[in-house]
Amino acid sequence: MAAVSLTPRALYEEVAERLRQRIFSRELAPGSWIDELKLAEEYGISRTPLREALKVLATEGLVTMKVRRGAYVTEVSERDLTDVYHLLALLESDAVGVVATQASEAQLKELQSLHHELEQAVGNRERFFEINETIHMRLLEIANNRWRDQMVADLRKVMKLNRHNSLLKSGRIRESLAEHQAIMAALVRRDAPEAMQKMQAHFKNGLEAAI
Repeated sequence: MAAVSLTPRALYEEVAERLRQRIFSRELAPGSWIDELKLAEEYGISRTPLREALKVLATEGLVTMKVRRGAYVTEVSERDLTDVYHLLALLESDAVGVVATQASEAQLKELQSLHHELEQAVGNRERFFEINETIHMRLLEIANNRWRDQMVADLRKVMKLNRHNSLLKSGRIRESLAEHQAIMAALVRRDAPEAMQKMQAHFKNGLEAAI
């Protein structure tokens, strides 16, 4: 197999990002063993940067290191999902409350435009995922708390290990859209308590669909 060329950025970071995307796309499935020799050959690198990349992914919760057995793609348990969704609900409802009170009119219009894109993506699950995440990330950016942003980013990486299951439930995409509509309506009214409550409900329903 021909080696895959890597960009000049720190080698282990590039490898970590490539593996991260392969995990999110299910090319590397939850619970599967990561063949270090095969990957090192595929990428045309030594095992040292590969192992550094795996350490990064282990810190993010995407990879589990097992003594004398190597690295495995993390399998997310029901308890893991419950804990992750609980924390995301707290952090993102707090952020949406800030947005409701502090966002500029231009920022609210931007969110409305993104929501319109979400409505148009109902028939395309992958596109719906993409825009849905963009909206959540934009809300966090507007709320502007880098510590909260980092915590949410890490938690969402774990959530992505199970993300395809979360919208497979019949009707869940349209339910999710309706929940986004309710959040958006509260933001437009600048009703922080309502926006926070709707965001909490959004994550509660998402968890029920995921487990």
